[in-house]
Amino acid sequence: MKLDRRKFLRGISASGALVRIGLPPLAAMFNFNGTAYAAPAKKGDSAIESRFMIWWNGNGIPERYWIPETTGPDYELSPCLAPLEPVKDYVHVISGIDNVAARLNGQGNGHFTALCGSMTGTAYTGRGASGPSIDQILAAKMGAKSRFHSLQIGVAQESHGENVHRNMSWAGYDRALPPEMIPQNLFDRLFGKKDQNWVGRKESILDLVGGDVAELKPALGHEDQQRLEEHLSSVRDLERAIASLPPDYGKNLKEPEDISDLTDYPKIAKIQSDLLVQAFATKQTRVASYMLTKCQSLTRFPWLGLSANRHHDYTHNNAGSPEQQRILRDITRWHVEEFSYFLQRMKAVPEGDGNLLDHTACVYIHEHAEANPHKCNGLAALVAGGGIKGGTHTKSHNSFGDIYSTIADEVLKAPIGKEFPTAEEKMSELI
Repeated sequence: MKLDRRKFLRGISASGALVRIGLPPLAAMFNFNGTAYAAPAKKGDSAIESRFMIWWNGNGIPERYWIPETTGPDYELSPCLAPLEPVKDYVHVISGIDNVAARLNGQGNGHFTALCGSMTGTAYTGRGASGPSIDQILAAKMGAKSRFHSLQIGVAQESHGENVHRNMSWAGYDRALPPEMIPQNLFDRLFGKKDQNWVGRKESILDLVGGDVAELKPALGHEDQQRLEEHLSSVRDLERAIASLPPDYGKNLKEPEDISDLTDYPKIAKIQSDLLVQAFATKQTRVASYMLTKCQSLTRFPWLGLSANRHHDYTHNNAGSPEQQRILRDITRWHVEEFSYFLQRMKAVPEGDGNLLDHTACVYIHEHAEANPHKCNGLAALVAGGGIKGGTHTKSHNSFGDIYSTIADEVLKAPIGKEFPTAEEKMSELI
């Protein structure tokens, strides 16, 4: 039996709400070697689709704890990068990156120009970015056949509140694409319309697709039956995780000065990451942006024992002291922990002759290098996934645009030319 890779399990609730659950990559969807999607008779097999995800973190890094001391394949992970150990072979660490566009004009406070430059390669207009962000440039080339042209996902919600603080993705001049920060809402977008019978998670949406499951399962091989069961169980796990959140999560936002904000963002981040893995695995999108913390982040970190101040405060209050550097080390290590969790979840999902991560290019960036001086040169980035030369550290002179154009042209096969304004040259060391 050969399956359409875009097949959904469908159901309708008593109130008429449509539910759809995409299938994971099953062996029945691929050719004999698992190297391409199987096609109907008289049609050629089609290549496994590539995907792109960009991850953004507010404020900067403590360079001494973040950037590895040596370059090349024998480098040792720094204290901040230690969580990458399980996926080190997939990750290329790059230091010395220049955010050229952050210096295009003097508007803003250094945070605004950094976000606009890193994501769009354009100047800050006074309200937002001057052009489309890299995820949207690629979505225009890769997203046409997907259910979602692209997905914008966020986690931490604290910000000063301006448009440029809250948004990393831009459709064009001053046209922000806000991230979905509420797991309940993202779940509903991926799996179906809201219905009171299950939106409160008292029942499972799996109950509504039981007929399709019963019809499909006997036609699958043993391995695919196991993958289907694991996939459906992961959907149920997500339902339970979301049901465990406070009922008013996302409705009663704390003010930035509120020291009582003890939100469990590690839990939220993992739910959001699991939802994105679901979206990629079920072919609902090929492009996503992920904003862990906001521009000029005001997040508090009670799970790290750091709730007295906000992230931005730590970056400027005696930031060079040993104590403050260790605090920034712990904060930015948490950023990497969440990224590593996402990579590991992608790696755990089989797809053809490899896994989801083998067919996805992921880029991880920060707003600044050292945060206190708002440093926009000598930045560090992580590039991970299939087609990337992993397990190494490169010290570079290139720009964000060079990273993006190399990935787009050489890995994703979706050439962008000069559509990202600061792209000048390819980085052969990446591939």
